[in-house]
Amino acid sequence: MQNRRFDQPGHPPATITEYQGVRSLHLGTSWVQGAMRLSRPDAIELEYVQMMMMWLLFNDDPRHIVQLGLGSAALTKFCYHRFPRARVSVAELNPNVIAICGSLFGLPANDARLNVREMNALDFVNDAANHGKVDVLQVDLYDEEARGPVLDSPEFYQACADCLGEDGIMTANVFGDFSNYDKNLQHMELAFDAVVWLPEVHDANIVVIAFKRAPVLDFSVLYERAAAIRKAYNLPAKAWVNGLKSWMQDQR
Repeated sequence: MQNRRFDQPGHPPATITEYQGVRSLHLGTSWVQGAMRLSRPDAIELEYVQMMMMWLLFNDDPRHIVQLGLGSAALTKFCYHRFPRARVSVAELNPNVIAICGSLFGLPANDARLNVREMNALDFVNDAANHGKVDVLQVDLYDEEARGPVLDSPEFYQACADCLGEDGIMTANVFGDFSNYDKNLQHMELAFDAVVWLPEVHDANIVVIAFKRAPVLDFSVLYERAAAIRKAYNLPAKAWVNGLKSWMQDQR
């Protein structure tokens, strides 16, 4: 299914496929850039995207959530609907993605709380006006080839850290060629006080949580929070705590 509005020149076209009640977003290739279950359009369908919400273990009342890379708008919609006290900002370079999300993935129109902007994520994080203003930063930046994050330099991750308040948290999806994993981890560790990788969950997607200021991990408290997250948001938060615990044990 294609529409001229999703095929503006100068950017990869945004296309969809549908299979067994799930609509998937593509950028003119077979790589899945996001998905939505038609019967539950405001839920987060993909497990690794659910894991990007892992910051909920540490902050249950964010005031400003920023998304770099819109994808199928799953995280943006979820945060906009579930956190009515939060502002949600998005930087997405491809106008075709913004258009298809508004038409076929249920992305709400911009309002006082939601601001989806057609812009380069690097420009967003380098803008001093955004520094120190963000509670949660969610980073999922891929082009149509999906070989690795399109922004992954030490300078980029430092700018991400600069956007966060003192207790700010970044979650990021790292996917692609194997060499990307160590490179991204090393670059994040230069910018953040603590960086944790969770086990691979879906098609080699690895989700990272990075802290501006390292938290004290009390696993009994985290499991209690995980149960509350499961009840409130139907997200598999216990698995996130298990992943954090496994990572801690591996570090020893």
